[in-house]
Amino acid sequence: MLIINIITPFTSMFDAILNESILLKAQQKKIVKFNILNLFDFLDEKSKRIDDYPFGGGEGMLLKPEPIFQALKEIKSQNFNNHNMRIVFPTPDGKMFNHDVAKEMSKELSLTFICGHYKGIDQRIRDNYVTDEISIGDFVLTNGELPVMLMVDSIVRLKEGVLNNYESASKDSFYDTLLDGPHYTRPRIFNGFDVPEILFSGNHKKIEKWFLKKREDKTRNKRKDLWKKYKSKNKIGEKNG
Repeated sequence: MLIINIITPFTSMFDAILNESILLKAQQKKIVKFNILNLFDFLDEKSKRIDDYPFGGGEGMLLKPEPIFQALKEIKSQNFNNHNMRIVFPTPDGKMFNHDVAKEMSKELSLTFICGHYKGIDQRIRDNYVTDEISIGDFVLTNGELPVMLMVDSIVRLKEGVLNNYESASKDSFYDTLLDGPHYTRPRIFNGFDVPEILFSGNHKKIEKWFLKKREDKTRNKRKDLWKKYKSKNKIGEKNG
């Protein structure tokens, strides 16, 4: 079982995403367990606050180090598969999150996420306790909960048994550096638009070949960086792409 610890001052933000759909089913199947820690439960006894002004001046507030450290101690004391605890802090200046990172993290026994706010967290937590600084893109959000939700969803769905058809995940965009192909369902004709005839042929090898071609074409046209990786990995010559 994968244990996911989340340190946040706003626990209710996770109620909907963790208690609906695929993530709820993953918990019911005992594939993943979520441990949500409220940062306000670890308040500094002196100041009674989780944030403060930065030394040296400047705009904004920072989350104080003591409450975060106490929350990390609590996680260790609960022994949630944390012998090699991986602590993730979402930040715009971190390593870019992608499918490969999600696959790697899905193999862990325990993950701990720290949700930042305001101008972030005290650098001493980042320098001495955080193991992974991760960015979800070149933009800034008002909170760290949203990127944590995004990462958690991406990671958990890759655990075997979470999706009804695990093979479905292996056909996703980025799984093999290719983007996903087109998908169709009933009705066959919608507003005069038909479904490609080959999908009714019953010839699964031809359908797989057609679908691969569609994935290759989409990747070549939309993501030349991924197409370059795919060509190198599969030794595709220039005349083919």
